[in-house]
Amino acid sequence: MIAQIRRRDLITLLGGAAAWPLAARAQQQGKIPRIGIIDDAPMWNPFRQGLRDLGYLEGQSIAFEYRHADGEPERLAEAATDLAHRSVDVIATYGTAPSIAAKAATTTIPIVMIGVGDVVRTGLVQSLAHPGGNITGNTVLGPEVQPKRLQLFKEAVPALSRVALLWNPDNASNRLTAEEIRAAAATLGMTFTVVPVRRADELDGALAAMMRERPDGLMATGDALHQLHIERIIKFLANNRLPGLFQLRENVVAGGLMSYGASLPDLFRRGAEYVHRILQGTKPADLPVEQPTKFDLVVNLTTAKALGLEVPPTLLARADEVIE
Repeated sequence: MIAQIRRRDLITLLGGAAAWPLAARAQQQGKIPRIGIIDDAPMWNPFRQGLRDLGYLEGQSIAFEYRHADGEPERLAEAATDLAHRSVDVIATYGTAPSIAAKAATTTIPIVMIGVGDVVRTGLVQSLAHPGGNITGNTVLGPEVQPKRLQLFKEAVPALSRVALLWNPDNASNRLTAEEIRAAAATLGMTFTVVPVRRADELDGALAAMMRERPDGLMATGDALHQLHIERIIKFLANNRLPGLFQLRENVVAGGLMSYGASLPDLFRRGAEYVHRILQGTKPADLPVEQPTKFDLVVNLTTAKALGLEVPPTLLARADEVIE
């Protein structure tokens, strides 16, 4: 009887140890949880702040491992593989390409993806409600987002008839975005062209080539590579007096004409909450992929005036933020 009791106690003890949260087990072993981040930039600050708000102090109760790839496919694969080999507790990624690289690098380490496009059609998860595997997080997409963006652009720039899209062909979500905008442009009777940029050293040449097509405006995605060089893009548009429609508010604050999309800081903060839940023991497969519930329209009137544009009052009235 005593042997049976001891056996049951041992089983209970082992089962309880397996169920301990990652953070608790790490601290019990004298370690703190480590979060791997690919291509750190200022946009990650709300993520770190979100973790601080949840009680994590860098160097005391959490640590970060940074790897830089500049959004380039080969380097992304190397960065993700290196983080996996270092056995970090969670890998956090922004955008589709880094998330795909992380998924290819490990099937066991939890991955929290932030601000990704179509997570199902790109094969990152099985479904939004039931991600499956070791990856979850949030997406920037909701229904009919791309046609809505193009319609808003047309309202702000009535003369818009030739529109270009800055895209990264190596980003699977960008390919889907291009398809949707192409279809929307055809419906509105617009000419549509794509401006492919896979690497940072291609950017200047691609933008110069685009101008030979004489576009009336440029649309940009939230691609991680392009966001690392967004100041160069905005400066080019300003120098060539070309209106730009962006996905992120931060790009409008930096001088872009307008944006329509989900709040990036909010997505990063929500990503921090997912990291916390995983460290507390929740499996990624049990955390549904979150979709944004609110899309913000932001207009920069200073940029509009510099471009000689008169933004319709009806559009300004619907804007969530007007920068003057």
